[in-house]
Amino acid sequence: MALKTVVIFGTFDGIHKGHLEFIRQARKQGDRLVAIIARDNVVEELKKKIPTHNEVERLNTVLNIEEIDQVFLGDSERGTYKTLKEINPDIIFLGYDQQDLHNDIFKKIESDNLPKMELLFGKPYQPELFKSSILNK
Repeated sequence: MALKTVVIFGTFDGIHKGHLEFIRQARKQGDRLVAIIARDNVVEELKKKIPTHNEVERLNTVLNIEEIDQVFLGDSERGTYKTLKEINPDIIFLGYDQQDLHNDIFKKIESDNLPKMELLFGKPYQPELFKSSILNK
């Protein structure tokens, strides 16, 4: 039986309990968990600010999380999904606040620009306490 691969996306600019719960939820969805770390330029474009930790520091931090099997830097151009195509996961596990990413990936799957894969959302874990935009102020 083939192993089921799950992909998560994130900036992961300082790991907090919300991230760790999200990762635990994602891990339960399959056999192999792969994280794609947003590039610094993409974070700046999306969030209108430079991450506190650069992409290499953030990648190395996520590499040290036990539940994660592999870590990749994402594409340098937003919405191209080259890295995602190479991984070709069974499931993309999204954070509860990643609706825009879901919509973009869904459209690309529907138009055959990405292979078919299941899109799932995680449940929030105390978002009033553990959300990067709150913690990084």
